[in-house]
Amino acid sequence: MWAKERHQRILSMLAVNQQVSANELAGMLGVSRETVRRDLVDLEEIGKVARVHGGAVLPETRSEDPFRQRMATQNRAKAEIAKKAVGLIQPGQTIMVDAGSTTAIFARELVKVPGISVVTNSVDVATTLQAGGLDVVLLGGRIAADVPATVGELTLSEIRRFEVDLCFSAPVALHPAKGSFFYDLQEAEIAIAMAAQAVRTVVLAHHTKLGATSRVQAWDVDGIGTLVTNRAAPRALLDQFQNAGIEVV
Repeated sequence: MWAKERHQRILSMLAVNQQVSANELAGMLGVSRETVRRDLVDLEEIGKVARVHGGAVLPETRSEDPFRQRMATQNRAKAEIAKKAVGLIQPGQTIMVDAGSTTAIFARELVKVPGISVVTNSVDVATTLQAGGLDVVLLGGRIAADVPATVGELTLSEIRRFEVDLCFSAPVALHPAKGSFFYDLQEAEIAIAMAAQAVRTVVLAHHTKLGATSRVQAWDVDGIGTLVTNRAAPRALLDQFQNAGIEVV
């Protein structure tokens, strides 16, 4: 039996039972436990399973709460992240900022940085920065249904007109092996496009987002320059991000 066929049968069994043991798989597939182990490693690398002792389970995926609800959660952690993140910006630089509850709080610290220019698709970020007297460009496009932000092909085309020093993004999940994830495809597309126009990508993610995945991947680990997180982040996870070549603040 070819590996691809074994993988399909493993996933079919998981879809029914939610978990499988290596012994069951070896017997069902007629192969050794070592072959099953290699199959599970392959499937875990592409995010299809999560290996556990003695077998595998379906991977945990992270959903996303409504925007206004997110604005009322983890605010202390987000404020801590915002204060650290502005320290990465030099006066006179141009940056991009995507839309989210974390970047909305980040904008409150951005107004304290002199002489910067900010390109964003977030209505909240643009409003905060404009009130603070900063040079801000709000990207055009269609207003998203949930998040107060512009999305779509027009927004993507406008992003490509800019070259910036830093891109600040707040994905819904960040995994040390699989990279950054968003729940919404359009939000992921915006983040990918912004990062492509930046010298360095900075991810803002509090401790509850670390080690998780969600529906849509944005960047692989090697596409992330810096992670800014809060003190509650597990040390073991931070070591994994650093070992992957990501600067951790």
